[in-house]
Amino acid sequence: MRRLRDLLTTRGRAFVAAGITLVLCGIGLGFTDLTRIGVLLVALPLLSGLLMRRHDLRFALERTAVPGRIQVDEQSVVTLGIENAGGAASPLLMAEEQLDYALGDRPRFVVPRLRRGDRQEVHYTVRSHVRGRHRLGPLGVRLRDPFGLSTRVAAISGASDVLVLPKLLPLGGGLPPGSGVGAEGAIPHMVALHGEDDVSIRSYRDGDDLRRIHWPATAKTGELMVRQEDRPARRRAAIVLDSRSRGHHGSGSSSSFEWAVTACASIGVHLLDQGYAVHLITDDTAEDSRAASAMELDPMLDVLAMAQPGSDDQFAEVIQAAHPVTSSGGLVLAVVTELDEEMARQVASLRQPGGTALAIVLDPAGFGASRRRPGTSSDLSCVPVLRGAGWGVTVVTSDDPLAAVWGVLSGGTRRVGVA
Repeated sequence: MRRLRDLLTTRGRAFVAAGITLVLCGIGLGFTDLTRIGVLLVALPLLSGLLMRRHDLRFALERTAVPGRIQVDEQSVVTLGIENAGGAASPLLMAEEQLDYALGDRPRFVVPRLRRGDRQEVHYTVRSHVRGRHRLGPLGVRLRDPFGLSTRVAAISGASDVLVLPKLLPLGGGLPPGSGVGAEGAIPHMVALHGEDDVSIRSYRDGDDLRRIHWPATAKTGELMVRQEDRPARRRAAIVLDSRSRGHHGSGSSSSFEWAVTACASIGVHLLDQGYAVHLITDDTAEDSRAASAMELDPMLDVLAMAQPGSDDQFAEVIQAAHPVTSSGGLVLAVVTELDEEMARQVASLRQPGGTALAIVLDPAGFGASRRRPGTSSDLSCVPVLRGAGWGVTVVTSDDPLAAVWGVLSGGTRRVGVA
């Protein structure tokens, strides 16, 4: 009886209460017609509730999002396939898809009557201004009688998700200082410093760079041979993300942390396009040792899509995980906020002699509420420490476009904003 009572709407419960009152008054006053009206008012919602209970609301769902990985502010089309898995025809239903709040309004639609085994497809689009993994589903369905006296709500199990990646901004064709010229760039210098253990020789193929011809092997074999350098042939770059929550200001897409994540993603993609082997060093990759391996595009963006602010201890682990990667030279790019002197020295030690190290220092006074308070200042004592260690440093605020910041770094200018 409790379940039947839960099926009644406010109108249905009002009918039952009014009917009971009329029945009692009719019996007490001796008015038969009043009693009959009361019985009718009680019977209508009860019969409606019993009819609601008899419907079999068993459905099979298939949900796909295309594409399943989108950037911030991009759209994904979700296809929801609903199949009647019950033993009888389903009634006309109102359906509402449950979504994470970041994906926008919940889509609502009507599911027509479906015979056993029939299938209905529904399409809707989602868009998010917030990166991360967002849930799609479950699907809620509602059955209501024509008089509005009872309703039945059920959730059809089954959920999937859509991954929202950081926004990727074009940076132009600028390369960081020391990238060199040609396919190998500054790699011959790094090979001279750190050895060339991964070099192998193979036969010349059409399209190979003539500068990679190995003349001693060519003279020995009588045919053109070229160097195949597994690791030294690719320039190496290490991107370090400072995720300390106390160093970042602002909230949402305008926060300094989101600016930093966007910068790491955009610069990482740019360096991959330029042939770099990119190591992404964040809280997550430092914890599971992925920082030691060069990352391809999709895994790198997946990590940044799920990045969250962390603690000072986690950033210390990030610096520790970065040392084995940067010890063999290459480009080091750090996106940091204000650092105390000790932590600034730890970051500065990532640069190796002869290597290139660049730092984007986010000025906390230029983000969030502090950006609007006159006279707000930041502790940017890390800037002279990094510059003294040979780093190229640029101080930025939320007003500085990333493309301009990268142009400054690749051009060798020291700052965009005001330090």
